[in-house]
Amino acid sequence: MSSATDPWGRVDEDGTVYVKTSDGERVVGSWQAGAPEEALAYFKRKYDSLATEIGLLEQRVKTTDLQPQQAQHSIDRLREQVSDAHAVGDLESLARRLDALTALVDRRREEVRAQREHARHEAREVKERIVAEAERIAAEETHWKNGGERLRQLVEEWKAADRIDRPTETALWKRLSAARNAFTKRRKAYFATLDDQRDQARKEKERLVAEAEAMSGSTDWGETAAAYRELMRRWKTAGRAARDVEEELWARFKGAQDTFFAARSAAFAERDAEFQGNAEVKEQLLAEAEKLLPVTDVRAARAALRGIHERWEAAGMVPRDQRDRLEGRLRKIEEAVRTAEENEWRRTNPEARARAEATVNQLRSSIEQLEKRLAKAREAGRDKDVRDAEEALTARRAWLEEAERTLAEFS
Repeated sequence: MSSATDPWGRVDEDGTVYVKTSDGERVVGSWQAGAPEEALAYFKRKYDSLATEIGLLEQRVKTTDLQPQQAQHSIDRLREQVSDAHAVGDLESLARRLDALTALVDRRREEVRAQREHARHEAREVKERIVAEAERIAAEETHWKNGGERLRQLVEEWKAADRIDRPTETALWKRLSAARNAFTKRRKAYFATLDDQRDQARKEKERLVAEAEAMSGSTDWGETAAAYRELMRRWKTAGRAARDVEEELWARFKGAQDTFFAARSAAFAERDAEFQGNAEVKEQLLAEAEKLLPVTDVRAARAALRGIHERWEAAGMVPRDQRDRLEGRLRKIEEAVRTAEENEWRRTNPEARARAEATVNQLRSSIEQLEKRLAKAREAGRDKDVRDAEEALTARRAWLEEAERTLAEFS
């Protein structure tokens, strides 16, 4: 058998196939049938197969998210195949490519480790925030429906977040569970207290309803109406019972009130119809009284008004919707007569007349003295004294004019 050579291997005459390396030649196989070139071609194809597999692995590592552990496993497998390869070619270049790929995977592993660490850090922050909010809700929230719904949302957010190291994960989960339990206990305690309050309100309002129903047939209109107002005040301060109980008790309470006030309105309407004649009498009396105005004879007006008062009282009650109007008209007439009496008394009061006369005389005397002082100041040419005297005279004369008008009222 003839021999054949290649840059990376050869076939000797006995058919042994060698691959060339930096450490020398290494036997990779033997070829007994066919030409030596076919042997080299066969073992070169094995080399090409390894090179192709390494190239595919390089592509996967560089262009996909192949996990570093899986990539390293493939590198190690290929390294074993290359080191013991029964192939002809530049096996050392394949080994160098695997070394380069190992370095790339190592960097990728560090990147993945850093990404995972960052993700764990973020996940920890997320879960710490979730726990902090849950604990705040457990301690402060009083809107029970919203608080319960938010806690459920926080649990879902927890489940959606990435996992962190087990000890921290366990500790935070215990705090979250404790917050949920604390909120539940506080909510139960609140509603237990609320149930007690509602039960107390129910008992109090049952008593109020019984009182209201017992009075619904009363005909003591004034006192019973006041009693119903007091019952309403107590109803408002009694608190609220359970919704269905509250509605049923309120219907009974209001029904009792409506029964009483409807009966009172009917009675008042009947009475007002009876009192309409009295109102007509008082309208006639008002017309008679209004003729006394304006008052010219105080004594006659007072005597006439006294007689009108007696007939007014004798006429009796009037309908409620006319009472204020009629009484108001009468009060205006009474006020006019009273004013006339006061004016008459002031006009005829001897003491007041004497005081008015004294005031007039005093002012006249003062004016006479000032006029003399003014004349002397003019003769002496004392301009300042002249001005002072003139100012004083102007004031005294104004006062005298007013005092004389007051005195004239007594004539």
